[in-house]
Amino acid sequence: VDTSLQNGFAPGMKLEVAVKSDQNTYWVATIITTCGQLLLLRYDGYGEDRKADFWCDIMTADLHPIGWCEQNKKSLKVPEGIRDKIPDQEEFLQRVLKGACSAPANLLEGLHRGKNPLDLIAPGSRLELQNVRDSLEAWIVNVVENVGGRLKLRYEGLEDSDKFDQWIFYLDPFLHQVGWAAQHGYSLQPPLAIRSLKSEADWQEILKKVKEEEEESSVPTDLFKDKPVIGVHSFSEGMKLEAVDPMAPFVISPATVLKVYNEKYFMIEIDDLRPERTTSQCYICHVNSAGIFPVQWSLKNGLHLSPPPGYPGQDFDWADYLKQCGAEAAPQSCFPLLTSDHGFKENMKLEAVNPVDPEEVCIATVTKLKDSYLWLQLEGSKKPVPDCIVSVESMNIFPVGWCETNGYQLRPPRKAIVNKQKKIAVVQPEKQILSSRTVHDGLKNQELNSSDSVVINGKYCCPKIYFNHRCFSGPYLNKGRIAELPQSVGPGNCVLVLKEVLTLLINAAYKPSRVLRELQLDEEAAWHGHGETLKAKYKGKSYRATVEVVRTADRVADFCRKTCIKLECCPNLFGPQMVLDKCSENCSVLTKTKYTHYYGKRKNKRIGRPPGGHSNLEVAMKKPNKRRKRRKHFFVHKKKRSSTSVDNTPAGSPQGSGGEEEDDQDESELSHSLAQDRDKRKRKLRTFSFSDDENKPPSPKDIKMEVAEKLQLDSNPLEWSVADVVRFLKSTDCAPLARIFLDQEIDGQALLLLTLPTVQECMDLKLGPAIKLCHHIERVKLAFYQQFAN
Repeated sequence: VDTSLQNGFAPGMKLEVAVKSDQNTYWVATIITTCGQLLLLRYDGYGEDRKADFWCDIMTADLHPIGWCEQNKKSLKVPEGIRDKIPDQEEFLQRVLKGACSAPANLLEGLHRGKNPLDLIAPGSRLELQNVRDSLEAWIVNVVENVGGRLKLRYEGLEDSDKFDQWIFYLDPFLHQVGWAAQHGYSLQPPLAIRSLKSEADWQEILKKVKEEEEESSVPTDLFKDKPVIGVHSFSEGMKLEAVDPMAPFVISPATVLKVYNEKYFMIEIDDLRPERTTSQCYICHVNSAGIFPVQWSLKNGLHLSPPPGYPGQDFDWADYLKQCGAEAAPQSCFPLLTSDHGFKENMKLEAVNPVDPEEVCIATVTKLKDSYLWLQLEGSKKPVPDCIVSVESMNIFPVGWCETNGYQLRPPRKAIVNKQKKIAVVQPEKQILSSRTVHDGLKNQELNSSDSVVINGKYCCPKIYFNHRCFSGPYLNKGRIAELPQSVGPGNCVLVLKEVLTLLINAAYKPSRVLRELQLDEEAAWHGHGETLKAKYKGKSYRATVEVVRTADRVADFCRKTCIKLECCPNLFGPQMVLDKCSENCSVLTKTKYTHYYGKRKNKRIGRPPGGHSNLEVAMKKPNKRRKRRKHFFVHKKKRSSTSVDNTPAGSPQGSGGEEEDDQDESELSHSLAQDRDKRKRKLRTFSFSDDENKPPSPKDIKMEVAEKLQLDSNPLEWSVADVVRFLKSTDCAPLARIFLDQEIDGQALLLLTLPTVQECMDLKLGPAIKLCHHIERVKLAFYQQFAN
């Protein structure tokens, strides 16, 4: 379906284009790429040289199909820039045009010039639609709307009613040009569902009107050239098979070939054994119709086959059923071969039509795959539907972004709604954020999983989550803020309660953005729960990240414990168990400076350093007395803090010092260092030679240039290691920022990609220091282009 976004021109097509320097002459050009009604062209003869590529507008440029110059007695002449490369013009043209594909003449001339072929199916256009429910007939339909080839169709004669409107992709095998029925010997009859709305004379009058206006509402014949060709089938009446009803594609059911019309079409009926049934589920099929399978296909693939309504018992057996019905199974040769070589995988996202309400296009997740079929879970539909079974060739599934590209409303995912309660003065034994009543009222508006196993008053809930304030809070969480948290949250729906708990923890951190970063879902990790978007604010900036939370009560305790360990605090800091007197982990003896040995976690490694921070090793290298002195100096002159903001709080900051304050101390140190470096700017700095020794600082005698002057490099920055980048920064007045590059493992290739917005966002730098840093990065880029780019 995505090919419908193309405009009819394709890379590789050739045209005859006016030469800019001489408008009376033309030369052959090849389409390099397309962008709407713009084409990027290259004159033939330039080969792979892109320097002369040029854009032109289809609507205004002097463009023609191959052969136009000969027909109109115009001259083809080699452009001046490549004349020396083409000594024999005739021989060259014969060679490059042999087997070449010319751009379509109808898109370069006349009324259709520059138009996307799909745009020619405009509102008011007429087509013929086969009736897939009643019998093999067709009726005229009007195009009400065209969304990227997905057409909203209304039966001719029902101009004032949208009750019977249908959404069908323009390449659907049952959609045809006006005149198709007459050409193939089928009758033009309105479907039974609408036939009684008008008299026979009225319908005949409508047909007469359509024939009179046929030319005005016709659609170009080549528009349907990509429509799948319907082959010959070998089904016989009475054969049994397994099928998915296209109008309700949620289960696989036994079905029967009810009628064979001809070599192309036959009718299938979903089996129903109830004697009192008044209607039947019938639809027309062809050999390539989706959702028809041989008998036993479900069993062989481990899938559930839904027994026919009225079938005695739940254990359906095909052998007994065929014997009972006196029928034969359709042989395997009747069905097309299925393949699993299509690229779809579980948990992939796409956009899909809701079969219950085709007006809706929803976000869909692949939950299961079998051969050429997908099971899709739809999000955000007005009425929840089971997983849909669709073919990978379905024209009702689209790539992510299709709705946005075509200006159509994509149904947003359904959000949980929690009713706000009026505040009532009630004395309670303990603080609670969500009361049972609040949660229960909120859950009325939310779909719940049947596996949310703890039940309170008939609602699926998870247990109460306690904050055990006496437990060790770790390096990221502020003990004072933890003490201010409520004693518990919940009970309630797992996702709601855990989201509330994590939000409270993020807000109780020294640096909320850092805790959010620790909690966020790893893109490469397996998805086992439910993704929730959480927010954090820090130093005037807002951060968002997707955090995975569990959906079932039986996994809550393990989730809380693992989250505590991830935040390097006591595993009992929060969870469904209340710590009364003494913690089972004996965490009261721990301090933030000793947490490296806590819980056997990350011993002798770089501990607790989230991305953007720095290692404990660097913290330990500072002299204690010097560090204490600087902190004292900082507290005295707190208002004189630097404008630089770097997310580099030491992971082992003491419990009582406060993480944000230590961050400010680093800023003061950075400001102090920058002030010292200002006096050195006018010194001549020589180029440093990089070595593989990470710990070797640049020697003053290696420096030979002035900072403001052009940089001369001894090695290609593309080949720099992280250590090389760090040594370069240490030779500049941005030396204090080198540790960020070390922590984020920025090598030479990454360095050359950095820009001012990237530096500010990813390194959390304010404008002044970011500009100073980017000045040095630009010097490296300039030196790279001048010395190594060629």
